[in-house]
Amino acid sequence: MDFQDIGIMIVAGGRSLRMGRDKRFLELDGCSMLERLLKKTAAIPFRERYLCGAAESAELSALCSAYGFTFVADSRSAAGPLEGIRSGLAHLQTDYALAVSCDMPLVSYDLLRVLLTAANGELAIIPVVGGRRQPLAGIYHRQILPVMEAALSRGDNKIGLVIEQVPHKFVELADSDAFFNVNTPADFRLVQGRLLNAQRPVPLLTISAPQSNTGKTTFIERLIPCLKAQGLRVGVVKGDCHGYDVDEEGKDSWRFRQAGAAGVAVVSPQGYFIQQQTEKRANLVDIAGRLADVDVVLIESRNHGNMPKLSLWRGLGELLVDEDTVAVFSSGEHGEIPVRQYDIDDIAGAAKLVQFLCAPSGKDIEGKGAFQ
Repeated sequence: MDFQDIGIMIVAGGRSLRMGRDKRFLELDGCSMLERLLKKTAAIPFRERYLCGAAESAELSALCSAYGFTFVADSRSAAGPLEGIRSGLAHLQTDYALAVSCDMPLVSYDLLRVLLTAANGELAIIPVVGGRRQPLAGIYHRQILPVMEAALSRGDNKIGLVIEQVPHKFVELADSDAFFNVNTPADFRLVQGRLLNAQRPVPLLTISAPQSNTGKTTFIERLIPCLKAQGLRVGVVKGDCHGYDVDEEGKDSWRFRQAGAAGVAVVSPQGYFIQQQTEKRANLVDIAGRLADVDVVLIESRNHGNMPKLSLWRGLGELLVDEDTVAVFSSGEHGEIPVRQYDIDDIAGAAKLVQFLCAPSGKDIEGKGAFQ
């Protein structure tokens, strides 16, 4: 069995209670999160394609037309994703269909292909990643439909209970970020940062704080060994508003600068440095792009920076959470803010976060831990 033998059901109910707005139409990488998934799915030769949602609209109809999907509306309101799967299976002509939630923008069909080979007559084949079952990335046989109907008629909307009532199989997959769910504004910012880094030659991450003496340098100094232990080569760019001097008086490079050279490079068997005079402050991202043989660049910058950005706070000044901020590392609690919060000394958490934000393109298939 392969993809051309089964159907696909994109489950897109649209309630988005934790997001506070319809997450299907949040923009990612130049198009809505839903359209991004439909476009990815259209490239796979599924025999049937269904978009399962609460109610059809002109926008949803246009997306279905553009990517070859049939829209299937829920028959029951507020019945959750189980109703979306049921409505898709009710129209299915093939035996099996893969159900995928629209809030998994990193989903990898290559990773899910193993479910097809694992099927042996079961009515549900569900991936398990890092000990967590993923029913919204599972394969279902249309013979499960009566069990779903009965559960929904009782008001029982839990997919897990339906699966337990029928022949099923759980398939352990390698830990992967492919199952990352975008449920909250904080989740959305993380995915934005990851996809932005995927477009850069070398991914970067800004470390900023509202005031000096917050501990940016110490934070980076502690983070580097953790990232290095994960196999990442780390570069660092530091923004310094006080000026600097890498030369010792009397050294050849110092003498060249004293003579009026606008730029001086020193190359040794172990490495090199370039000291370049500029009329205005250089862009830190541009400088980060010049670092060679690194997997990620950390930019230390006060008060500003580029997405994705970690904001540090240790009781000095006002906490900085702007549109580029994806997480806060703090010595205190800050109530409801649209980003994830960590303790400022949680360096292991920071390393895992950096790994997610700077994952290479193949990481969705062979990740080192499902980040959620």
